[in-house]
Amino acid sequence: MALQVQDLEDQSKYRELLKIPYDELITFVLDYIRRKSGLMVFFWSVCIIFIGIALNVRINIAGYFPFKNILFHSMLGLVIFPVLCIPVHESLHIIPYFFSGARKIRIGMDLKQYMFYVTAHRFVTTKGQFWLVALTPFITTSLALLFLIFILPGLWKWSLSLFLFVHVTMCAGDFALLNFYWLNKKKKIYTWDDADQKMAYFYEEI
Repeated sequence: MALQVQDLEDQSKYRELLKIPYDELITFVLDYIRRKSGLMVFFWSVCIIFIGIALNVRINIAGYFPFKNILFHSMLGLVIFPVLCIPVHESLHIIPYFFSGARKIRIGMDLKQYMFYVTAHRFVTTKGQFWLVALTPFITTSLALLFLIFILPGLWKWSLSLFLFVHVTMCAGDFALLNFYWLNKKKKIYTWDDADQKMAYFYEEI
């Protein structure tokens, strides 16, 4: 049977590890994205690989297309596609939440922190469920874009390869949260959110 929030309040079995107010999420992200771990080596390596793909495409299309067309596709990849992708990215977080049993799922934003987020109100999430929720947009979107870059012609390769790189940077918050789990990998962690109070809680099983 799935744990409930009140179960985690049993101090003989669970201990609060961390609580994060939503308005301090960016501070948490910047902290944990800088902490060294195998996961962060993977994240930064992917960033380097994806920008390398974009640069390789740019070199290969040099001299074949008018500059204005290249500039247009640059704007597509750097600005327009990422903005249009925000609701898709957040929806991809919702799917694994829903299939895990969450129903009070909300999408929020904090423009002061330039952040969008998905939260499941008072739904206790296991470590495995959290990893699935966090990684679904990264994996799904990256694979889809790599396929499109492979099959589509020149300028579309350029705009989509730029978007591929930008999207992985959009996943930095997801990887920062996962790095918290990675650095506490020996602990059995549960998390839940109070969407009304805008607070995230993390507990460990004693």
